[in-house]
Amino acid sequence: MQTRRTLGQYRIIDLSIFAVIMMLSETLIIRAATEWFSAAVWTVSVVPAVTAIVMVRWGPWGALHAVLGGIVSVLVQKGTGTQFLIYGIGNLAALAVWPLLRKWGWESLHGNILRDFLFGILTVLAMHAGRALTALITGTPPEALPLYINTDIITYLFT
Repeated sequence: MQTRRTLGQYRIIDLSIFAVIMMLSETLIIRAATEWFSAAVWTVSVVPAVTAIVMVRWGPWGALHAVLGGIVSVLVQKGTGTQFLIYGIGNLAALAVWPLLRKWGWESLHGNILRDFLFGILTVLAMHAGRALTALITGTPPEALPLYINTDIITYLFT
């Protein structure tokens, strides 16, 4: 018996697969950075890349992955409640790039390396801006903000 999936069912499966991939990858990356390569001054995160991919595929549903990625990052690092806010809510700023993607149309990314790069870097920058703003609101001193950006610098290139 052949069963046809609805678009909604396909979306749930697709979003779930991306969430699992992101959570496992982020956990492995953080564990590697804290246990095996603790002297490294940078880190890599798949959260911006997965969030950008989900935004291209499903639009604002990328918010789920942005928040989930922040929560997983903080959980694995055994972070504080404030860090949950900074990374969970701050990552939502990636959706600021969504109107640009809608204007361009997702098809315009296909084969356009400059537009792909611009979309990826804007997604990362929006996440960092959201984290910085959330950090300031939650009481982080402004002089500590460059530390957030410096530790995630390789993520810019990865995304």
